[in-house]
Amino acid sequence: MISGMFSIVYQAITTRIMPVFKIDYTSTELRSQIYIGSVNWFLLLAVIFIMVEFGQSSRLASAYGLAVTGDMTITGLAMICIFMLKKKYPLALLALIVTFIDITYFSSTLHKIPHGGYWSIVLAFFPLTMIILFTEGQKRLYRVMDFMPRDEFILKFERFYRTNPKIPGTALFLVKDASEISPYIVETMFFHGIIYEENIFFSIVRRPDPFGVTGYFKEDPCCGIRVFEIQMGYMEVINVEEILRENGIEERAIFYGLEDISARGIVWKAFSMLKRITPTFISFFQLPPKKLHGVLTRIEM
Repeated sequence: MISGMFSIVYQAITTRIMPVFKIDYTSTELRSQIYIGSVNWFLLLAVIFIMVEFGQSSRLASAYGLAVTGDMTITGLAMICIFMLKKKYPLALLALIVTFIDITYFSSTLHKIPHGGYWSIVLAFFPLTMIILFTEGQKRLYRVMDFMPRDEFILKFERFYRTNPKIPGTALFLVKDASEISPYIVETMFFHGIIYEENIFFSIVRRPDPFGVTGYFKEDPCCGIRVFEIQMGYMEVINVEEILRENGIEERAIFYGLEDISARGIVWKAFSMLKRITPTFISFFQLPPKKLHGVLTRIEM
């Protein structure tokens, strides 16, 4: 159960539905062998609480039955949605039949809610709340950020690149999507005048399949800027620095954006606190710390 939780949380982080947690890589041979301390402590506290609350295993049956059948039902509903979106209708029909059976089992356990089953709902409430808060907060954060259109940025960059002194070497700028330019890049280049001889927009894209890693250069948007992308399966644990070296990238500095969130309302204040107490996404890939430069942008939500 513990190793399964680590795997699920890792996949939730890589698919950006949960905030980043500190991850320790415990094996030099198996990249997927990881340890997430915060998850381990949460499990410990949850187990101790359940032992104290229920006292004996026979009293745990109500909560256990509700949790298992509820999980089966949720999984079945997810299967139906996935097969329908992929237009695999025979499989969707099969999933519908299985889910109907699961719902039958689940409905038979609803009477157990007052007899301890409610603890399954209470414990599930914490990760669910975190997922909803994080995903909705990220959506709102990107809506209020002042991204610069790519074409407008290219015109401005070409003018700056021709007329301003350049720093020798290569700089990496982490981006989520090269079609819109993050405010921290605009601030770094045009306000602080930090332009290197070679500037690489670097992004990491998760593929829907579990395994496989590919790193490649895309078409150069203009002189002085290159775009490098790593595509990885959602279960892959990658060594970013190794992939960069394999593609001939010897960066001198790595720039990334940080948000200083000024929030209004209790929900967005909670999201702001969640962002402050969790590590930045840059720590997830173990890039060389001496080359990292975080650029802070103040944002009002």
